[in-house]
Amino acid sequence: MSFGVCGLSMAALRNEPSDKSEMVSQLLFGEGFEILDAQNKWTRIQLQWDNYIGWVDNNSIIPASFSDIDEEQKNFFYSNDFISTVNSLSGMQCLTLGSHLPLLKKNKFKLGLVDFLFEGTSLNSSSTEHTESNIEQIALKYLNAPYLWGGRSIWGIDCSGFTQMVFKMLGIKLRRDAYQQADQGNLVNFVDEAHTGDLAFLKNEEGKIIHVGIVLNKNRIIHASGKVRIDNLDHYGIYDQQKKSYSHQLRFIKRIL
Repeated sequence: MSFGVCGLSMAALRNEPSDKSEMVSQLLFGEGFEILDAQNKWTRIQLQWDNYIGWVDNNSIIPASFSDIDEEQKNFFYSNDFISTVNSLSGMQCLTLGSHLPLLKKNKFKLGLVDFLFEGTSLNSSSTEHTESNIEQIALKYLNAPYLWGGRSIWGIDCSGFTQMVFKMLGIKLRRDAYQQADQGNLVNFVDEAHTGDLAFLKNEEGKIIHVGIVLNKNRIIHASGKVRIDNLDHYGIYDQQKKSYSHQLRFIKRIL
């Protein structure tokens, strides 16, 4: 087996080995993966965090050992700023919120054989309490981030990427897609019983899960739809106050914590 980590600010994870192929997700800096198939320009990988599979450009890969990415997964350090930077011999890179850093030693760390210097602040998810206020605080950092299919950063994010990243910074693993996340957690019977941090799953006319968001207090929801936004939530679904209409129909609510 071969392993690697993402050495760029972010990298597109594509459905097929082509720049024209659909971006199904993104890797953020420092995230580890197993290499399944290597070609001249593209490599098929499986992410360690959520087991998602796709193709990534070879230029974004730093070769690593299993011990490197296993150690990375034990020490959940994340950028706590909207944008931080790392420096290496290749120069400076900007990191988005949620980038993954190994255990820092005087702001220095190594990915594979590459040395980096981190400039910014970070948090350790193992010491972050799973409280409603912490969930809301992290979620609000993404407010107004533009919607991007497959995105997982403040520069572009989709609905399930948003929920996954918020919980990731608490050290909680959510799967990548909304329909996959819908299989996690425990059912909440009524909207009025929902707590901040619960996940609301929305459906289409056929009843298929197509959307997910994070419940806030006072019957509100924060979700990525056009941008990360806050709307009202009731027993029917998500109500857009600006448009005076419902944008999504509620399927059910799950409690993850």
